[in-house]
Amino acid sequence: MLALTDFSARLIAWQRIHGRHDLPWQNTRDAYRIWLSEIMLQQTQVSTVIPYYARFLERFPTVTALADAPIDDVMALWAGLGYYSRARNLHRCAQVVAFEHGGAFPQSVDELAELPGIGRSTAAAIASFAFGARATILDGNVKRVLARVFGVEGFPGEKRVENALWTLAESLLPDAAHKDDVTAYTQGLMDLGATLCVRGKPDCARCPFAADCVAKVEGRQRELPAARPKKAVPTRKTWMLVLKDGDSILLEKRPPTGIWGGLWSLPEAADEAALAAVAHSLGGDEHLQRLAPLTHTFTHFKLDIEPRLGEARGVPRELTSAETVWAPLARIDSFGLPAPVKKLLDALTGSLI
Repeated sequence: MLALTDFSARLIAWQRIHGRHDLPWQNTRDAYRIWLSEIMLQQTQVSTVIPYYARFLERFPTVTALADAPIDDVMALWAGLGYYSRARNLHRCAQVVAFEHGGAFPQSVDELAELPGIGRSTAAAIASFAFGARATILDGNVKRVLARVFGVEGFPGEKRVENALWTLAESLLPDAAHKDDVTAYTQGLMDLGATLCVRGKPDCARCPFAADCVAKVEGRQRELPAARPKKAVPTRKTWMLVLKDGDSILLEKRPPTGIWGGLWSLPEAADEAALAAVAHSLGGDEHLQRLAPLTHTFTHFKLDIEPRLGEARGVPRELTSAETVWAPLARIDSFGLPAPVKKLLDALTGSLI
């Protein structure tokens, strides 16, 4: 097996020459910027995050600015990035930091991990990059690197395997002789997993651990780490109402928790008849026009959407509640919408206006 004392030194040397050095959130010790990037990068690719990161910093340049913003503004800016609980926790975390910590992020891993939306690995990344802490990270990329290099068997999502990976990761940390070593090591783990030791076709020829990697030596790159045990992906179905009143569409705010929590969406029902009843209750025509169905895939299930188009009939605008709004199609981008709803309305905009 690869000598544990050699792993960190070899990784640091590789990162300084071949790692990523020009990402927008690098070359800074600003905890706010580092935290924002780490939350956005959870289960999301760098190329997707970069434009969102830039827009967030332009709109919310400080943690206090984010804390003071209405949650609707935050959700609208996050729309399309997915995993919307991250956005809700982002706003809550900003408020805690701004109002309970005087606008400064705590420096210890334990204190960071107590903040909303920050788990053990994310706390360690923030502490390492912002404060030079000697702390272990273990995100998906790192799990893959360690499982392959050291031949860790089992699915990393299982508690037993994850605990073993945490123990291994902690044993590999470099000595805290210099802050730059810890930062380069942490960044190196992320870079190696994101650029060479990727899930599909790892670039073993350029990996600094190719000669010692268990997966490479044994030809088991496709087997390690073990895949998630397969389960049948259930399919759910919903009917959505596109209720039109002039150049506006009726939107309803979803509950703060659950699927698309806090976003604006279309009225829904469990079947065709129920949707017609919803349309009638909202003052719309019960004779609805069938639109092309679409499917949206979540992590644990698929959602089949049957959209229907209806025309409002004298809906009194003054009775619209805070959770319901007539949204002008020309300004639909200012509302935080779920991706399939945004796709549906974008497709209809040209014909509806």
